[in-house]
Amino acid sequence: MIDRANKRVLISRIFPEVGVERLQSAGFTVTAWDQDRPMTQDELIEQAKQHDALFCTLSDKIDAKFLGECSHLDIISQFAVGYDNIDIVEATRLGIPVGFTPDAMSNATADIAFGLMIATSRKMFFMHKQILSGSWTSFKPNANLGMELTGKTLGIYGLGRIGMEMAKRCKGAYNMKVIYHNRTRNEAAEKQLDAAYVAFAELLAQSDVLSIHCALTADTREIFNKAAFAQMKPTSIFINTSRGLVHNEPDLIEALNAGTIWGAGLDVTNPEPMQPDNPLLQMENVSVLPHIGSATMEARGKMAQMAAENIIEFYRSKHVPHIVNPEVLKNK
Repeated sequence: MIDRANKRVLISRIFPEVGVERLQSAGFTVTAWDQDRPMTQDELIEQAKQHDALFCTLSDKIDAKFLGECSHLDIISQFAVGYDNIDIVEATRLGIPVGFTPDAMSNATADIAFGLMIATSRKMFFMHKQILSGSWTSFKPNANLGMELTGKTLGIYGLGRIGMEMAKRCKGAYNMKVIYHNRTRNEAAEKQLDAAYVAFAELLAQSDVLSIHCALTADTREIFNKAAFAQMKPTSIFINTSRGLVHNEPDLIEALNAGTIWGAGLDVTNPEPMQPDNPLLQMENVSVLPHIGSATMEARGKMAQMAAENIIEFYRSKHVPHIVNPEVLKNK
């Protein structure tokens, strides 16, 4: 049994207390960053050098430089379902297990995608601004018309946990036909939702609403660009709640301005944070949120608990319940 009191865990942000409390109750010595900003990478490196485990999140740059200076770390546990901020190849080479928190935010993020779809289809964000600006005047029968969603085709790029929850909502609320494109078939979705697997080009051409739920990888980086938007319907809505770098933002702006696609709902932007003068914020058929997909008490609390449990279980049994690179545990 490892003496946990001699194991120091660095927590890189102000996370829900349940994670800190869980680690402390398990006997770890915990240092939690208490400022309402991310650490710079140099600050993170300096702090991590004095600790055995790191509890971090997407805003922390865990690249080759960091790992080279902090190769002593026993484990990195990420407070997120994504991990594109971490050099997984280098962490694996160094034998550092990387934990993450899948499924904790599936419902919360699917709710945001579903809400953005509805808000965009009815121009809700833009119309709210009309009230604030004093532009709400008389009834105009042909002004600011949106579109109904019943019976439309929902396309999902990345039909995993979150995509599945989005599809359930759309199928149940609007009886939408579900099509999807994945690296591998999702047989559960095909059985439960009558979802149809299609090629990427077909996904673009057939979707009335295209909702993005993939991981950010070299293959998906800016895959939704000018060429992709050109293959979509001029009546289609693009929804992205995955990572901003999955879409090319200038190309998205151009597609919306040209009427190549009809609207967009974004919880993630490229880059983040979005500047307040970004033209997307003034467009009638666009809804933008500041990356709040997991921002519920339930989801964030579960994420904190899962990230803590990854560390606790690693030191207890050399097993990580939710791990990105399980091959490193073979030699532990």
